[in-house]
Amino acid sequence: MEKVLITGASGFIGSHVVEYFLEKGVSVGCLIRKSSNTENIKELNVELEYGDTLDYNGLVEIFSKYNRVIHIAGLATDWEKWKKFYEVNVTGTMNVLKACKEVNINDIIITASISVYGEENGYVVKNEDSPLNSHYNYFLDKVFPSGMNYYRDSKAVAKREAIKYSQENGLNLTIIEPAWVYGEREFNTGFYEYIKTVKEGIPYLPGSKRNKFHVVYVKDLARAYYLVYKKSLKGINAIIIGNEKVETMDNIYSLFCKKLELKKPKKLPKLIVYPIGLMLELIYTIFKIRQSPILTRARVNMLYDSIEYSTKKAEKLLDFTAEYTLEDGISRTVEWYKKQKLL
Repeated sequence: MEKVLITGASGFIGSHVVEYFLEKGVSVGCLIRKSSNTENIKELNVELEYGDTLDYNGLVEIFSKYNRVIHIAGLATDWEKWKKFYEVNVTGTMNVLKACKEVNINDIIITASISVYGEENGYVVKNEDSPLNSHYNYFLDKVFPSGMNYYRDSKAVAKREAIKYSQENGLNLTIIEPAWVYGEREFNTGFYEYIKTVKEGIPYLPGSKRNKFHVVYVKDLARAYYLVYKKSLKGINAIIIGNEKVETMDNIYSLFCKKLELKKPKKLPKLIVYPIGLMLELIYTIFKIRQSPILTRARVNMLYDSIEYSTKKAEKLLDFTAEYTLEDGISRTVEWYKKQKLL
């Protein structure tokens, strides 16, 4: 029976992918670090493989027991040094590909991000043929770099190098590029932080009524990984995974508030919020505070910029469209937070 190794298996996205594959009867191994929190997968019938994507020799030993590899592990934050982003997102990804080549695994799925195409405010719908434009030109960017740019740029570099290596070595590489992901077990992409803040009763928050924001429910994303796995696409393929219909951020957060039966905060104009984000980012950087500030230039812009991506390729190649409506996904997410006593 074919065995699939999934990196980043204990995380938000990875744990949902593991669950979905198990439901489909696939034998799954989970690559995790010794320090990983395994709460999300502790009840699942999987084989735990302790290792690190930065340990090439260790990967070769582990991968030799598997037929396919799905690489989800990565550093997804906006508050870390460039060196760390490069090590995890670029070197780690290349180690995975090289280890696959070493043990004759030719079909590989890796995870990138829609952010490689750029997340600047705009009204052009981007797709997989759009140029990589990961770097956002924030105010003072040349003298005061943004951690969010470090994330985006590292994912873009990883994508370029992965494609080049796979082409040179005859690997079948599929790159899944998710929109902003929400769902059960999410704590770091912004949605949980928003509803937790609203629940505290804050009457005013940054935001706009007009900006579009492309999202995908994590269980739909997990199904997309499985569809790619079953298709065994040949050559190099990048596929954007997101909801077919793009909502305004205001509507997304309104639904969260509705499900929580909370009054939605009024909106603050960007003119007021941006200087606060800039100052907090400067202070935290100067004093080398490890914890990220609640606002940065990137976080402020994300709350006002309009971004939209095409999902037509996923529909054509994978017959993929979201099974869960936005309302259903948000309802399930909120109920999970409540059940876990997190709200």
